[in-house]
Amino acid sequence: MNLLRAASTISLLTLVSRVSGLARDVAVSNAFGASAWMDAFNVAFRIPNFLRRLFGEGAFQQAFVPILGETLARNGEAVTGALIDAVATILFWVLMLTCVVGVVTAPIMVFLMASGLKEFDGAVLMTRIMFPYIGLISMVSLAAGILNTRKRFVVPAATPVLLNLASIAAALWLGPLFQRWGIQPIYAQAVGVMVGGVVQLAIQFPVLHRIRVMPHIGLLPGRVRTAWAHPGVGRVLRQMAPALVGVSVAQVSILINTQIATHQGVGAVSWLDWASRLMEFPTGLLGVALGIVLIPQLSAANGRKDAAAYSGLLDWGLRLVLLLALPCSIALLVFPTALISVLFHHGAFDAFAVRQSASALMGYGVGLVGLVGVKILAPGFYARQDTRTPVKIAVVVLVLTQLMNAGFVPFLGHVGLALSIGVGAMINALWLFIDLKRVGAYAPEPGWGAFALRVACATALLGALLWWAERHIDWIALGAHQWQRIGWVALCLAGAALLYFGTLALSGLKFGQFMRRG
Repeated sequence: MNLLRAASTISLLTLVSRVSGLARDVAVSNAFGASAWMDAFNVAFRIPNFLRRLFGEGAFQQAFVPILGETLARNGEAVTGALIDAVATILFWVLMLTCVVGVVTAPIMVFLMASGLKEFDGAVLMTRIMFPYIGLISMVSLAAGILNTRKRFVVPAATPVLLNLASIAAALWLGPLFQRWGIQPIYAQAVGVMVGGVVQLAIQFPVLHRIRVMPHIGLLPGRVRTAWAHPGVGRVLRQMAPALVGVSVAQVSILINTQIATHQGVGAVSWLDWASRLMEFPTGLLGVALGIVLIPQLSAANGRKDAAAYSGLLDWGLRLVLLLALPCSIALLVFPTALISVLFHHGAFDAFAVRQSASALMGYGVGLVGLVGVKILAPGFYARQDTRTPVKIAVVVLVLTQLMNAGFVPFLGHVGLALSIGVGAMINALWLFIDLKRVGAYAPEPGWGAFALRVACATALLGALLWWAERHIDWIALGAHQWQRIGWVALCLAGAALLYFGTLALSGLKFGQFMRRG
């Protein structure tokens, strides 16, 4: 398997997902702007997303996928199928209980996350509507882990598109319909999330059935007891324990930041949310895709005690991070108003919201390389079945992030929250990098100095071009000429990309070095 081709396939599908996500954000921002009701929805949606990180693609995937891959390689399909059934049964019942508790305790959770909301009751109602989404999306993550282990990347990578399409339909069709019925239109977004979750889960079934790995969930007490006694479940839970702490730390940081943001004025939560959408675009295309490809390969190299291959895979991933994430980071720092305005400056999303979101985007841009780097470096520990070290680092980084909030927010407002996250991500990535080198898991291959110098010079030219365009074109005034603004942004980005890769090619960088096979 060509690793770059596999990562490119996932990146392409992630690109489709991110583009549809941006289309969703454009539709929603156009309909609701940075309003108190939009803040309420964003808070309500963050609560199930917080738990999704625990039960879904966060701690669960980090523990389950390496064990699943190892079981498949050592014991074959029959034993692997029994493991899948047992894990699916326990996960299903834990999720059912969690959803019931979540619906009942929604007011408490909203208060703990965002006591300063103007539309508190609306956020509670939307939390209750959307809370079962965590059950749906967590079972989707179980299916994704099974499919990725068998190198079936397409459906898991394409699945998020369905949620985006459901949200777009809710904004364009269901919202106006609710308004005619006398129902608050933003509630349509909560319904859209639930519809998207159902469709996301339903699309997994045909693929799982076709490759004969459909999980069988035990519904009777005897089946549940049998599943609980399965040794694989115990292994997954033991691996999940520190991973849960690590993911919880990251999500707790988000919860604290959201609480602080609700006291920064109406719109602050939404400004940060729109900016984070753009920040997540390169994070998903680069970090998530590389992480999905690397974890099985790193696990295999660790299993056969091939230290050279293990280190080489990490080196390959880190070079790609520098090559692709650094120019994206500079673009977010020097070109934020153009990016925010071309996507969101429509309808209820006014010029003030553009400026506030652009400022937040700059804060996130400081840490983009770190955010992507963590997606590569953390799997280096997970593949060695070491989930404790990343957790210890994450806990310290959480404390540092909140200390930075105390220093930044009084002077920078909501921008200080974004900046704290960015700086914290850089500290996290650097610490993981140092630890991997310290234990001997990673040794940089020759040529890093020349490679970094080429990338730095090319990035400086890219940044200079975008910096000039940001300051010499009135992107907000072009709101009256949207197609002209789209054309200018496309021209600037295309020119910057051509300048960047052209400079690298002229400097002697051999792009063929990234065509690595796993």
